[in-house]
Amino acid sequence: MNVLVSWIGHTDLRAMALAQTADMQKKLEALLGSVKPPEGGTGPVKTLLDHEDFDRVYLLSNYAEDVSQAYVDWLGRNCALRHMSLTNPTDYGEILSTVSREMQTITRELTESDYRLSILLSPGTPAMAAIWVLLGKTQYPATFYQTYAGNAWRTDIPFDLTLDVIPKLLRGPDSSLQHLAAHAPSDVPGFESIIGNSQAIRLAVGRARKAAVRDVPVLLLGESGTGKEMFAHAMHAASHRREKPFEVVNCAALPSSLLESELFGYEKGAFTGADSTHRGAFERADGGTLFLDEIGECSLELQSKLLRILQPLPGEDPCATKLRRLGGEKDQRVNVRVIAATNRDLVTATRDGAFRDDLLYRLAVITIKLPPLRHRRSDIPRIADALLAQINADFSRHEPGYVHKKLSDSTTAFMVRHPWPGNVRELRNCLLQAAVMSANDELTEVDLRTALSEMPVARDTTRDILECPLGDGFSLQEHLEEIQRHFLGRAMREAHGVKAEAARLLGMKNYQTLDGQLKRLDVDWESHEK
Repeated sequence: MNVLVSWIGHTDLRAMALAQTADMQKKLEALLGSVKPPEGGTGPVKTLLDHEDFDRVYLLSNYAEDVSQAYVDWLGRNCALRHMSLTNPTDYGEILSTVSREMQTITRELTESDYRLSILLSPGTPAMAAIWVLLGKTQYPATFYQTYAGNAWRTDIPFDLTLDVIPKLLRGPDSSLQHLAAHAPSDVPGFESIIGNSQAIRLAVGRARKAAVRDVPVLLLGESGTGKEMFAHAMHAASHRREKPFEVVNCAALPSSLLESELFGYEKGAFTGADSTHRGAFERADGGTLFLDEIGECSLELQSKLLRILQPLPGEDPCATKLRRLGGEKDQRVNVRVIAATNRDLVTATRDGAFRDDLLYRLAVITIKLPPLRHRRSDIPRIADALLAQINADFSRHEPGYVHKKLSDSTTAFMVRHPWPGNVRELRNCLLQAAVMSANDELTEVDLRTALSEMPVARDTTRDILECPLGDGFSLQEHLEEIQRHFLGRAMREAHGVKAEAARLLGMKNYQTLDGQLKRLDVDWESHEK
């Protein structure tokens, strides 16, 4: 469906003035200063509609409602008129906020349709045209039109904010991207399932939202359990590919030989056991998105084959490529947007020769770092409530009479303090185990501590302590104590539990000081042994 959005401008009103009543002509003359017909006679909007066919037309107007309606009636087309108030049509900030709200409403109306957006730049002030360019090159990808003297044409604007500007900004400090954190995930179409409102998660969602609208590879970085697959699915849902397939392949779950056939497919008889033709993930995802999880686990041989298939076809869509099934003789054309993810440091892996640097550059056109749970502590209560609600619902379906578990205030406070090195996955497992083992309907801090003591999770969370974002519940005292716990536990392990030796390693004068610190900070060094 072809959709056009445009302002109604002075030139449009002058075009219709002579066809109006005397009273309306006087009103237009007072508004415009002159009702002399424009060159070309019909004005920008009617000129474009005479040259191009659109299935739906939205006209934005900041004129009086009777003037705006008179224009739509004169136009003689089925248009949706959107009246809005602008105190200053040259104020960029006011125009941006007003048009953004209106575009959100329009795109919600079009959610169920496969549509192509066009914007007419000619009507309105230069500031209005500038805002259209900004929105049409980022949040609402569009084709631009201009008109003059009765002629209409598509106009190419030779830059792309998302491809030319955003990737460069992403390599800079997060502080340069705070404008991307303007919306909570719940307010961003496609990202509603991501829970939280912290600055860290808003920034990650802002980056992902910008990347979602463009057909470029994206590399998601983050620790295990930070929700990389959920983000990939949200980006697919926020893209124009949302009605097409979303395929997931875990590169760490299959040996290299099986992974190759899973990605590229195979012909019948390609190898022993190939009793029928198999369509690979690239083929199944044609037109949609392929999520390659744990991409850092691929062998070097497979990396070279991925590099080849990720090479775009010259002069075509950036996601268009060719593949050949194992045992096949002909190439097939597919169009697949690839989102990859890893919890490994691929830069170090390339230096060590474990990962191809050319593949890294091809995958990481845009990179998005997902924050660990300890960097978004204010989100933990809402995430825990959602996880526990799901656990309760699952148990209720299979266990008649099941009493729903709930969290006490002290338990929630404990969860906010805990570093959660396994992130959301560890939090869910902890709540699940506590819900199974607790005899009470209210889960206590003791229930969670007991569950955590039974879970084999790596506890080294001090590696990025100096990069932890400030604000969002940050407590200097808590972080200093976390560092103390780390070194106290490490000293006890290296001293094999001998407190006098551990005190010496730490530079303490006597073991009594160490013993006091261990008790005050509740250091359970034995359960942390590697």
